[in-house]
Amino acid sequence: MKRFALIPLLLITALLSACGNTDSTTKTSTSANDITLTDNLDHKVTIPANPKRIIASYLEDYLVALDEKPVAQWTVGSGSIQGYLQDELKDIPTINYDLPYESVLEFEPDLLLIGDNATVEGGKYDEYNKIAPTYVVKNGLDISWEEKLTDIATVLQKESKAEKVLADYDSLIEETKSKLATKIEGHSVAVLWVTNNTAFMVAKDLSSGDLLYNQLGFEVPNLTAEISESATSDWSQVSLEKLAQLDADYLILVNSDQGAAMFQDEIWQNIPAVKNQQIWEFGPEKSWLYNGPIAYTKMVEDVQEKLN
Repeated sequence: MKRFALIPLLLITALLSACGNTDSTTKTSTSANDITLTDNLDHKVTIPANPKRIIASYLEDYLVALDEKPVAQWTVGSGSIQGYLQDELKDIPTINYDLPYESVLEFEPDLLLIGDNATVEGGKYDEYNKIAPTYVVKNGLDISWEEKLTDIATVLQKESKAEKVLADYDSLIEETKSKLATKIEGHSVAVLWVTNNTAFMVAKDLSSGDLLYNQLGFEVPNLTAEISESATSDWSQVSLEKLAQLDADYLILVNSDQGAAMFQDEIWQNIPAVKNQQIWEFGPEKSWLYNGPIAYTKMVEDVQEKLN
């Protein structure tokens, strides 16, 4: 994702949306090493062995972690791509997040992985399935990235690779907690995303909140706990007046609006973490807006760099 002053409202909508069920995946063998799986919406899908032209919009993190490359990568409008993946995806063309039928057809995929139930509503599943086998991955607020990785690995018959990715990640978490124990234990942190002069706070059990509070063991600020009670997506809008209550020791700022007027406001400047210069600022090209094994790994590395 390139650095820019304003993220379109469409990107906010795409990043804030989350819905889905938690249906179990079942697997049976077919001929020629193909497999048949039941997806998140109970479709029985025959998956080709070793697909070569995969479209997995907003699931590229998982593909890259499993040593796969998609034939097209997620974008919102023009230029809003996942910047943290571009070392691996820099030459991959883009496809808009809502997967227009004609665009999908042009890429001639042999497998479609869908990351959100809403993407295939209104008969769209049948349209996509005419182009290529279409599998709706486990999704929803109650589905972790680890579960999603395991599901995708099953589809791609890369279960052993997923196990290694998960083991390596678990080791990174334990190493970080051990090395930085005195700087994590008893210290609170909050994550804000600022775009279009509006602040959004991550929920305590979702996205980077899950990483920071549940996995690394940071304390949850009172305001984050309050926001999380009614959260319906990873990020919840929070007013500047509410931010006056933010008592976090550290503040992680994902800044998509460098010139935001709120940064000049006295309320902002008196937030304890801002006043004490304990604010860690990252641009939208970093991984803090996303989910997946690579995104989480890079977030852990950012925490290590700030606290070492």
